[in-house]
Amino acid sequence: MESFIRKNIERTLGEEISSEMLTHLKELSFEKTYDKKEYLVEAGSACNYQFFILEGGCFSYYLSEKGDKNVIQLAIEEYWITDASSYFRDTEAVSTIETLEPTRALLINKENFEKLCRMHPLFDRFFRILLQNSLASLHTRIAKTISEDADHRYKSFSKRNPHFIKRIPQYLIASYLGIKPQSLSRIRKNLY
Repeated sequence: MESFIRKNIERTLGEEISSEMLTHLKELSFEKTYDKKEYLVEAGSACNYQFFILEGGCFSYYLSEKGDKNVIQLAIEEYWITDASSYFRDTEAVSTIETLEPTRALLINKENFEKLCRMHPLFDRFFRILLQNSLASLHTRIAKTISEDADHRYKSFSKRNPHFIKRIPQYLIASYLGIKPQSLSRIRKNLY
C-alpha cells in the first residue's frame, strides 16, 4: 500500500514526499475491504470518509425517479472517491457509492483529514489539486454533454480513459456520458 499511495501523491504534487508524511497518513487512515456490489456510502446517509482505491473499482450514482442509476464518478485503483457534499459539508449523501468488484480501499475521515493537512501543508496542497482536477473534469464533462454528439463524447472518453473502457461495464459508461446503452452499443459497433 505504501508505495502505491506514495506514487499517487508524488505524481499529483510533482515532487517527493517525506516518509514522515506517509507514516502520518497511515496512522490517520485505515484499510477496508468490500465485496462486489457492496455500498461504501448510501444516498441519504452520512459520508464520513474519502476512499482511495487500492484494488478493485466502484462508481457513484444518483437514482432517477424511475430508479435508473445516473453515474457521476468512476474509480479504480489510484482514484479517490467520496460524496463531497456530505463529506465536506456534514450533510446527507446525495449519491450512492457501490463497488463493481471486490475492492480494497484506504479510508480517511474528515477529522483526520483536517489533522493531516495541518500537520503537513503538502497534503493540503495535494487534496486541493485533486479537487481542482475534479472540478475541471466536471466542467469539461458538462460542456461536452451539452455541446457534443454521443459519438464524439465516447471517442474522447475512451481515448482519455482506456483503463475504464476495459474495466467498467458499458451500461455504466453510457450513463456517465449521458448516452443510452443502445446508442453506445451502436457507437462501439461502428468503431470496431
